[in-house]
Amino acid sequence: MPAGVTQTDHRFTTPYKTTAVHFTTLVLVFFFWGFVAASNDILIPVFKEKLHLEQWQSQMVSLAYYVAYTVGAIVYYFISKWLKQDIISRLGYKNSIAWGLIISALGTLLFYPAAESESFLLMISGLFIVGLGFSLQQMAANPLAIVLGDPKGGAKRLSLAGGINNFGTTIGPLIVSFAIFGTLNTEGTTVASINAVKTPYLLLGLAFVVVAVIFRFSSLPGRVTAPADTSLVPPEDATLAINIKSKRSAFHYTQLSLGMIAIFVYVGVEVSTASNLPELIKHTMNLETGKIAPYISLYWASLMIGRWTASVSIFNVRPAMRRLLNVLVPYIAFVVFLLVNRIANHDITPFYIYAPVILVMIAGDFLSKGNPARQLLIFSGLAIVALLVGIIAGGMTSVFAFISVGLFCSTLWPCIFTLAIAGLGKHTNEGSSLLIMMCMGGGILSLLQGWLAKDSLLGIHYSYFVGVAGFLYLVFYAIKARSVLRSQGIDYDVAANP
Repeated sequence: MPAGVTQTDHRFTTPYKTTAVHFTTLVLVFFFWGFVAASNDILIPVFKEKLHLEQWQSQMVSLAYYVAYTVGAIVYYFISKWLKQDIISRLGYKNSIAWGLIISALGTLLFYPAAESESFLLMISGLFIVGLGFSLQQMAANPLAIVLGDPKGGAKRLSLAGGINNFGTTIGPLIVSFAIFGTLNTEGTTVASINAVKTPYLLLGLAFVVVAVIFRFSSLPGRVTAPADTSLVPPEDATLAINIKSKRSAFHYTQLSLGMIAIFVYVGVEVSTASNLPELIKHTMNLETGKIAPYISLYWASLMIGRWTASVSIFNVRPAMRRLLNVLVPYIAFVVFLLVNRIANHDITPFYIYAPVILVMIAGDFLSKGNPARQLLIFSGLAIVALLVGIIAGGMTSVFAFISVGLFCSTLWPCIFTLAIAGLGKHTNEGSSLLIMMCMGGGILSLLQGWLAKDSLLGIHYSYFVGVAGFLYLVFYAIKARSVLRSQGIDYDVAANP
């Protein structure tokens, strides 16, 4: 064991335990993040058509939204340094989330003048402010989900919260599509109305305010104190706490510095795969913009399928029942997708063929055995295969191959987040803010792929090599993070549940 790393025989403990009320309150904000993020993928093709934008210009929607996370995190970081106190530590978790919701609500107000004037600049400015609020919410909510109970289940609670997030991503495109096109009936020709965008976003802003009040007066803990020299996320079923010599800043932890790049890449490939999907579907299947929403919904529902599956292990059930649920739960989530789209009067028969693809994700989940590094490695490899199939194949095979990337992206956020902040101790909040800062990858890689998608360059199919390159880095990070954490005495393989 390297110098400065010792082991003791006491357990990591936290003064708070997860309750249904606490967790239900917390996951409301996860739902909002998903709703807005996926709805952007409906705004992109509509703005492109109605405002006569090029593909790369339409990706400014993603750029404005995700760069806001970075701007918010940078502001947070430097204000914390100036005050010589972490802002979240000063405000408390629930107050930080409440203020973040109010900031996002202010952003939705811009959708009214933006829709009335059909101003692209005002629209993306509103999304930017919404994203600023979300950045503060993310910096508080992600670590709170981890420490709100037994730390060994932190990644699983993030997966469960992510599953709620992706319920928002599943219905978001459908609701916004209904608002824009004015009908649930996808037969025949529908006419987009940018003016109609203001209604769902103004209602969403009202919901932000209501939930901010709920957070402010909820019984959620304002602060959760953990020992400064203890890993926030020790190995699964850990019986040992790891005392690691504290470093000067979060930047000095290799798992975090490489993890920041991993978050940039992960958010980038997840978002760019989806935001360029409408253009690929129109190119491959010759569908009208109004009929694309179910395919976008399936992409984000795929993340819900994977995250619901990963969260099964958070429940205290017998191993045999857990294995059964690992097979049943993803198909329950798939049925939710089918029902939501059936209610929206979409033809769901083309999506039945997707059921066997889910088996690949289930197999990967079993092979990972709850180990975040191994799951990151396996799922990133499967995503590379899916992207290569999509690039090489044509027709529906190509479309469903690209959509299946959502299955393999599903648990990568909690895997990377867990690995990146493991062992940071008192630098955990700082590390969390740095990770949220890297969400700008969602905008930058989307813009890059949109530019490469021009026929004069790679074209829409070959532009997905951007995703292949991104997942190759995630394969590297999975291997490197495992090695770095082992050198610090954190070994997920040794401590994993049987």
